[in-house]
Amino acid sequence: MRRLPIYFLVDVSESMVGEPIEQVQNGMRTIIQELRVDPYALETAFVSVIAFAGKAKSISPLTELYKFYPPVFPIGGGTSLGAALEFLMDDMDRSLQKTTVDMKGDWKPIVFLFTDGTPTDDTTKTFARWNAKYRKACNLVAISIGDNVNTYILGQISDNVLLLKDTDAESFSKFFKWVTASIKATSVSVTDYSNDDVQLAPTSGINLEKVDTSKSVKIDENFAVVLGKCQTTDKQYLIKYSKKLRSSQLSILDGFSVKEFGLVGAYPIDEKSYSELSADGQSNVHVYTSELRGCPACPCCGNQLGFVVCECGNIFCAGDNSNSHCPWCGMEGELSSIEGGGIEVNRTRG
Repeated sequence: MRRLPIYFLVDVSESMVGEPIEQVQNGMRTIIQELRVDPYALETAFVSVIAFAGKAKSISPLTELYKFYPPVFPIGGGTSLGAALEFLMDDMDRSLQKTTVDMKGDWKPIVFLFTDGTPTDDTTKTFARWNAKYRKACNLVAISIGDNVNTYILGQISDNVLLLKDTDAESFSKFFKWVTASIKATSVSVTDYSNDDVQLAPTSGINLEKVDTSKSVKIDENFAVVLGKCQTTDKQYLIKYSKKLRSSQLSILDGFSVKEFGLVGAYPIDEKSYSELSADGQSNVHVYTSELRGCPACPCCGNQLGFVVCECGNIFCAGDNSNSHCPWCGMEGELSSIEGGGIEVNRTRG
């Protein structure tokens, strides 16, 4: 039997924490449920999921559609697209059936790449390897989730680069129906017409547009994400802020905007999977606490203050007790407020 391999290469970097990654998980369930009742897809489709952040990891190997179960996605630090593509190419070398004298190999694989950020690693050698050996042998569809992605970079590895502007629940729902329709159309095409080029469904009724990748775009850092640790449970969590611009109150700066970040939420993480998927070392990128608006409760224990900065530079939570201890360094003492320009804290790679 000739298989139609379908890879989902999913960005699980810190900026995806919260609603975006939940929408991707829900979308994957929808895709699989609908494909399982399609006779063409059920006959040909095999599905694999690769998650990437600072590193890449197989969440589900290439599996027959009726045996595939949508995974729960982890979160990691960084957006190493090069590492993700290397992992994908190595997996294809191992998993895909090649055409021989005695039998035909798999149909041309479809790869859906979902990302909401810019690569944090060097992609030069990886892109050269992809374009030399794999690009013509695969159907790579790159999806920019939001407008924080340098689509010019994605255009170096694919002719099909699309932008999903809106990231609300309704837009994600329509988008994943579009992905499902594209897979169904391709499975019909390979079965009836022996045409293994990807058949993308129409984008009418969905805020999804093909991108002109001939022009580079200015990258805007839409999110600031910081890592905290609960002093009650010793578990780690992420605090996510979204960028907003406000007009300057100073007449000397009329016409300029001042950058600040509004609180989105705080989210517990699985420390093991976060470590496995995160790039080594700190990002060495900082943000001032004066630029951050809002303090969350701790998502692990419910302490009222989820953003307390220790002298060691790390973030933890605190409750009603006058004395607190930092779960990172063990320092104990009373909390005090800082006035002025705020404290410089380390941001994650996002």
